[in-house]
Amino acid sequence: MLISDKQKKILTLLADGQFHSGTELAQTLGVSRPTIWKHVNALTVLGLQYCAVSGKGYRLDKPLELLEASKINAYLEDQTKSLIASLEIHDQIDSTNRYLMELAQQHAASGQVCFAEHQTAGKGRRGRQWVSPFGSNIYLSVLWRFQQGYASTAGLSLAIGVAVIRALHQHPIADVGLKWPNDIYSQGKKLGGILIEMAGETDGPCAAVIGLGLNLFLPEGEAQSITQAWTDLSKVTGQAPPERNRLAGNLLNQLLSVLREFESIGINAFLDEWRSYDCLKGRQATLFIAGQPFAGVVRGINDHGFLLLEQPDGKLQAFASGEVSFSPTAP
Repeated sequence: MLISDKQKKILTLLADGQFHSGTELAQTLGVSRPTIWKHVNALTVLGLQYCAVSGKGYRLDKPLELLEASKINAYLEDQTKSLIASLEIHDQIDSTNRYLMELAQQHAASGQVCFAEHQTAGKGRRGRQWVSPFGSNIYLSVLWRFQQGYASTAGLSLAIGVAVIRALHQHPIADVGLKWPNDIYSQGKKLGGILIEMAGETDGPCAAVIGLGLNLFLPEGEAQSITQAWTDLSKVTGQAPPERNRLAGNLLNQLLSVLREFESIGINAFLDEWRSYDCLKGRQATLFIAGQPFAGVVRGINDHGFLLLEQPDGKLQAFASGEVSFSPTAP
């Protein structure tokens, strides 16, 4: 379902979480009350819930802070602004990553930034769906061009993880860590994920699209399809999540700063900090590569960003890729 201009205006009016009468909404938009009812009723398709009370009107179950470029820009540092080629906010899109991958193939400049209020086909790792209800979380992608080929981007997901933790600490949110190679975790549950997609030459110019999904408030009904333990910032902090526009700005400050430094120095600049956020080290875990399991105890990462797994025979083996499964309750 595409969001119409009238529906966006209704959402903007209802975003304060207060009651607004059908008559008020109809007069503001210049439509009939039945038309207002039709538009409000369709909000459930976006994952938004509302209540309607006779004599009072309509109210969203939870207030919304819609993303606005001017508000995000207010939190951006001058250096960040200089690195952004364009900043787009889409009410609805299939996938922010897919959109920027398409722009990359059309030779778009480095520094393209894309936010979305709602994704209809948000992507996680290995083709999984990223649950993306409207106006609740952060769905962000950045296009960044590297001149030295794919090899120069080794460890990029680890560096991006460091950037996300730095941004969260600014709010301040301390109970967060990183799960190799690209997940944001808190209290043994997934808080966010990083998806990096590449296009270009192996030994020449290439483009990376860095996608980030971060849960601020994830309605239980929307999360029913998620097959792993998850959390959001409202659960982590026990209070309302941080302002979305401020968090969006802080994320961009940290992400673009890290990307610029990574481009010149590589993963070495971020290894020690990543290790300080490692939430897997010392845990029993199983690494899956093409369906084949490797069980052992995680011993951190090496200087290339590879996962170190101590196998039952005591052998320490390094892995460049794979998917790690572990018990959140393990010591």
